[in-house]
Amino acid sequence: MFDQHTLAIIFISLTGLATLLYAILDGYDLGVGILLPLNQSEQADTMIASIGPFWDANETWLVLAVGLLLIAFPAAHSEILKALYIPATIMLIGLILRGVAFDFRAKVAQTNKPIWDRFFKIGSLITALSQGYMLGMYVVGFNTDASSLIFALLSAIGVACAYCFIGATWLVMKTEGQLQIKALKIAKRCVVITFLGVTSVSLLNLVVNPTIYEKWFSFPTALILLPIPIICAALFVLCFVVLNHLEKDAQIGTGLPFATAVLIFTLSFFGLSYSFFPYIIPSKVTIWQSVAAPESLNFLLWGAIIVIPTIIAYTAFSYRVFWGKVEQLKYY
Repeated sequence: MFDQHTLAIIFISLTGLATLLYAILDGYDLGVGILLPLNQSEQADTMIASIGPFWDANETWLVLAVGLLLIAFPAAHSEILKALYIPATIMLIGLILRGVAFDFRAKVAQTNKPIWDRFFKIGSLITALSQGYMLGMYVVGFNTDASSLIFALLSAIGVACAYCFIGATWLVMKTEGQLQIKALKIAKRCVVITFLGVTSVSLLNLVVNPTIYEKWFSFPTALILLPIPIICAALFVLCFVVLNHLEKDAQIGTGLPFATAVLIFTLSFFGLSYSFFPYIIPSKVTIWQSVAAPESLNFLLWGAIIVIPTIIAYTAFSYRVFWGKVEQLKYY
């Protein structure tokens, strides 16, 4: 039996893991959806085929993250949902639109398929922008002054660009020919925009929040933490260099940009999480102030021990089965 303090750390870690995996896995397929061309049916089919076996299961991690937040930190879940009710509703509309469009494009006549491609693209963009806006509002502690709203809007654009970045690197890895070349060019532009976005958010947090500045630059902690942004910046440079090389020779190493993007997402997520810990609502509510009763969490922990490894195993198995270059999309 764990005490309440330990349970709070365990469940916030599980919630963070689910959120990170969602951002990476659904992030790339949202990016592919945003990049979907509306006037090139063959390329659109290939892009859809590249995410077809995975995109629906990727959303499992969002459900798990929200479920863990509700179960383990009900007070924080209530406050967060109250502050983000409208953008969360818009996000759900985008996710529903994506699901409907994905199925309908496979069943309608060929002449009507571009209509549902357009809805899939719009749904992906709505979802990405909503998530970016919610992230921005979370970072500013759900303040609604003009500067906070501007920051949230810029965050919405930044997250959408980051999803395009990881989505483009996914296409570099999974496709060939003209589509791969196109993805390489898009990835090069997006990696620069994403770097500028991550850098801007990081610097802004340090300037406006003295507590975060102290956490990162106090000695001797700084000796351990400062290599993280340095490594992250080096990964951006490495990704750009590799993309440049692949434009000349795309025979080997096509998976390296996607792997680099995954590491960038992971380091950025860790940096953001460390900056705000132990607050689950920045500067307002800590995980220990909002954690549920230890009796219920000790019971639910056994379920998490079974469910989460099962989801991870299934995810790994599905990616193993459908690994390699994408094949032509066919409906039977």
